[in-house]
Amino acid sequence: MKGILLAGGHGTRLYPLTAVSSKQLVAIYDKPMVYYSLTTVMLAGVREVLVVSTPEDVSRFEALLGDGSQWGISLSYGVQDEPRGIAEALLIGADYLGDEPALLMLGDNLLYGRLDFLRAAVSERKAGDAVIFAYQVSNPSDYGVVEFDRAGRAVRLEEKPQKPTSRWAVPGIYLYPKGVAAEAAALAPSPRGELEITDLNRRYLDAGRLHVRIMGRGIAWLDTGTPRSLLNAANFIEAIETRQGLIIGSPEEAGFRMGYIDASQLISQVETLPASEYRSYLQGLPNEISTYDTGVEAAFVPGDHEELVGNGTETS
Repeated sequence: MKGILLAGGHGTRLYPLTAVSSKQLVAIYDKPMVYYSLTTVMLAGVREVLVVSTPEDVSRFEALLGDGSQWGISLSYGVQDEPRGIAEALLIGADYLGDEPALLMLGDNLLYGRLDFLRAAVSERKAGDAVIFAYQVSNPSDYGVVEFDRAGRAVRLEEKPQKPTSRWAVPGIYLYPKGVAAEAAALAPSPRGELEITDLNRRYLDAGRLHVRIMGRGIAWLDTGTPRSLLNAANFIEAIETRQGLIIGSPEEAGFRMGYIDASQLISQVETLPASEYRSYLQGLPNEISTYDTGVEAAFVPGDHEELVGNGTETS
């Protein structure tokens, strides 16, 4: 599976923070926003990622992230000239994906919690099927919303409904089978001129090929597209990092914990970093790894497991 990380858009809701750079380059507490979404993709087990951004910002992402080899992954870059919808990222990445399935994630979404549910979704996804997620929110009208029947099957998807039929919002992370670019190409632009990701997901739902996984209460999903939500996310990260003495959203640690790089490779790249709390934290990782015996995320993403529901799926 290959990844597509969409880091485009004008970020108008965050203006003037985004007057001269992408919103995904804005800091959430102590790191650029894109670090958090990229590490989520890495922790899902995806090591080849296409970063899609604006013509002005692609070079900035490349300067920040490089080719990914320092973290044991491969990064490529694509351009979205104008924000014409989330689903357009799949068209931009069509040649990149080739005959591979895709994990698409929005660069301004932050997930915190044990990501076993995401790796399970990647490994257990049936060929030809798509997987989305559902998270209970208090303001569903701001998001795509999924409605379930009494048996727990997904029966309807709506984009930012004025009168939502449920409180289950769809976070900005999606798993698609090979051929998804062709499905996206068949979409008609919405009244606002965009290729809506909800319309794409509805195609899979109508064909009986969409599965929905509930994200449990042990998972935090933060949308960081407004000044208030950005501040809330920063406060959330600061509180957890201060309390636990850990760092959230570090590509270096993600690569190390996942076995993409070894201790000597981690040390080599840490030596290139300027003196900072971030560098000091990473320097200590090789000495601490032996104390974490419960999995790659023992000190990285604690939380609960998920339930599985959806169109024609089983509940677990």
